[in-house]
Amino acid sequence: MIQAWTSLFIIWASLFGTPAPTGPDQPEEGPGSADYLHAEATMSDFAEDENGYWLFEPASPRPDSAPVVVFHHGYGAINPMIYGRWLRHIVLQGNIVVYPRYQNNLFSPSSKQFPNTASTAIRNALKELKTGDHVRPVEEGLILAGHSYGGAISAYLGVNHKELGIPRPAGILLASPGTGPLNGALLDSYEDMPEDIALLVMVSVNDHVVGEKLGRIIFETAVNTPKRNLVIQHPDEHGEPTIGAGHNESYALDSGFDAGIHNLSYRRALGVARTNAIDYYGYWKLLDALMDCVRSGQNCDVAFGNTEAQRNMGCWSDGQKVRELEVIVP
Repeated sequence: MIQAWTSLFIIWASLFGTPAPTGPDQPEEGPGSADYLHAEATMSDFAEDENGYWLFEPASPRPDSAPVVVFHHGYGAINPMIYGRWLRHIVLQGNIVVYPRYQNNLFSPSSKQFPNTASTAIRNALKELKTGDHVRPVEEGLILAGHSYGGAISAYLGVNHKELGIPRPAGILLASPGTGPLNGALLDSYEDMPEDIALLVMVSVNDHVVGEKLGRIIFETAVNTPKRNLVIQHPDEHGEPTIGAGHNESYALDSGFDAGIHNLSYRRALGVARTNAIDYYGYWKLLDALMDCVRSGQNCDVAFGNTEAQRNMGCWSDGQKVRELEVIVP
């Protein structure tokens, strides 16, 4: 009888297979988790042109003041919906997010103007936040984050913040930084990055859009910035859906933040974006830990140092660990 049941199971498994393991859910606590201080995020539109911006503020409960994260989108990815779940995650933890538009469309202005349009938006946003019924900005502990061309802009602003009239950032996270053929926000070297800026540069091994080149240049030339790590993300095909390592892994759609700009980048995002372990245990976790580290001295071991906590990407549903991040330290 046992032999008969065994034979039936083998036949069933050969016909239908066993379910593939699924990826990890968002952790319940710690950096990257859903342990939120607020229940809502409000969105305000001041983005009429390339000097414009969107504001995202925590609510329910509404704080009197909050620290600020500036998020620079990738080239053409103007609509904040494309990164919306990440933006919402940042805000629900108690941060104001300033999202500079920095370009009017895919063709205007030229990339040489991007640092100026982005910094103008930041200055205007901080001024606006000090008026009316906004949550007041705490400029100490300012964080810059950026994806793709937005990463190049964030690094440029980190070096030239004083000349551009914005507060000195305390920390910077760059997600797949690069510019392609448009080099308006590039520097030959990032050795003038201030020594007290904490810097995380994250690249993906299968990024066929901009590759790892600029990320490695920034990491290797920011020699006067000792607290910096290069984080390399690899794919993992153990379960379903598989975990990729391409250029747009930081996309995380949220229709609640749709600004109505439905261009080519928006349509591409609809096809490729998904929220998974790379978000929870990669971008979201590392940015959360970076903010904690520079503002309160907590979770520095999660943000820096090639520690297990930094490299950890969670587990598949069958218990196997998702392939860890690779970390290079100075």
